[in-house]
Amino acid sequence: MSEEFGGRTGRQGKLSQWLRKRRPKQAADEGGREALLLAAADAGLPLAPAAHPAGYRCSCDRVGCPTPARHPVSFAWQTQSTTDRAQIERWVRHQPQANFITATGMVHDVLDVPLDAGREALERLLEAGTEVGPVAESGDGRMLFFTLTRGTPEDEDEWWPCELDCHPETMDEHPGLRWHCRGSYVLVPPARLPGDDGPSVHWVRGPEHPLPDPLSLLEVLTDSCARHGGEQSDPAGTVWPLRH
Repeated sequence: MSEEFGGRTGRQGKLSQWLRKRRPKQAADEGGREALLLAAADAGLPLAPAAHPAGYRCSCDRVGCPTPARHPVSFAWQTQSTTDRAQIERWVRHQPQANFITATGMVHDVLDVPLDAGREALERLLEAGTEVGPVAESGDGRMLFFTLTRGTPEDEDEWWPCELDCHPETMDEHPGLRWHCRGSYVLVPPARLPGDDGPSVHWVRGPEHPLPDPLSLLEVLTDSCARHGGEQSDPAGTVWPLRH
């Protein structure tokens, strides 16, 4: 990157070191976890309970769960998702081990990229003065950029069909950029994955940051994914949206 960004090497190096030192903060108690979830809800991110780790497995009953601790516990998660503080408080207190997902495509979308590509893109976006919204890192090697949603287009042809739309268990086969939009979800911090001692999905930039237009981030994100060899696109270069 130093060859491409020239005189900004020193500044960029400091920013890079800062980003790499960011680590999940251990929640001292359930109050800390609840406060983080309520902050996400206050920012307009609709939440619903998700599975949680059970050792190195998932808490659900599915044998060989393809997305352990990363999926909702209810088939009705889309209608169940809410920003209502009282409901979220009840869930947190009655399901103290549960992770939470946030449903995308209603208020926000999520641009989901490999961690190294995401860190590079975040450095470039911040240095360029681009408005970047909430950003989370996941212990499974992904970075999540929260943006405004594209909404529900009048023309259904605007939604591109893709294997990712139907088979979330194939996500690991598609290492490039994933666009979580209508009908999809992501884990919201703080969340834990199997085998970890602490939160493994954590905020790098919290939900207090306003949601940006996804198109303002897309060029830099796709470029960083391509530079890191992980871009997933069609022959024309279209980035696929992800729906569960």
